[in-house]
Amino acid sequence: MSRILVFQHVAAEPLGTLDPLIRSRGHRIRYVNFEREPDAQPNVDRYRGLVVLGGPMNVADRHARPHLSTELRAIERMLELGRPVLGICLGAQLLAHVLGAPVRRIARPEIGWYPLHATDAGRQDPVLAPLGAASPVFQWHGCHFEVPSSAVHLARTADCEQQAFRYGDTAYGFQFHLEMDRPLIERWLATPAYRAELAAAGLPHDEPAIRAATLQHIGPMQRQADAVFNRFLDLVGRPDRRYVLPSREFG
Repeated sequence: MSRILVFQHVAAEPLGTLDPLIRSRGHRIRYVNFEREPDAQPNVDRYRGLVVLGGPMNVADRHARPHLSTELRAIERMLELGRPVLGICLGAQLLAHVLGAPVRRIARPEIGWYPLHATDAGRQDPVLAPLGAASPVFQWHGCHFEVPSSAVHLARTADCEQQAFRYGDTAYGFQFHLEMDRPLIERWLATPAYRAELAAAGLPHDEPAIRAATLQHIGPMQRQADAVFNRFLDLVGRPDRRYVLPSREFG
């Protein structure tokens, strides 16, 4: 059975709705939670694909969080092998950094629901196309990546030009969080550090407004997200069936 490697940074940011989609394909998931295992050194050669999740840290924290350098090397190796990589939020920033692009703070964090606008390339992209020309997505970030010069720019928002990119045919960086469902959004809104970040962001919307927008947007986003994630998983492929020896009759 093939395996997909997942880098997780904090318990509050799991695979979300992507988890059952991966398992329904017959893949096993191998989590490396760097919050619990900061010294882990996973051998990425053993895996068919890599998903790098979000977290409250950023690329500039490498001196305090050496595992970020471990992750950068792992992403670079997967790109060398030509295997699918999906970076979400922090994961997208790490992917961009590996490809030589800077990661910077944005003037004002994006937290909550924002209209995402696909570029011409994004509307035709084999993975991102199900989002259509414009659709609301969930965001929670205070930094952003520049689109690497070797990559294709796929999406933007009004406040953050750099929202998605593709490198080659199999590596994607998404600044936004398609993996969310209502319980996970509620978990973030109940996490003290996340609540403090929202309160300090100076945004025109608050927790009740985010909850109201979630009721409106979560269903359509989940349907689009399932389509996007399934197209990414098509790049990983399905596990090879185990060879079963034919039965023999003895007489």
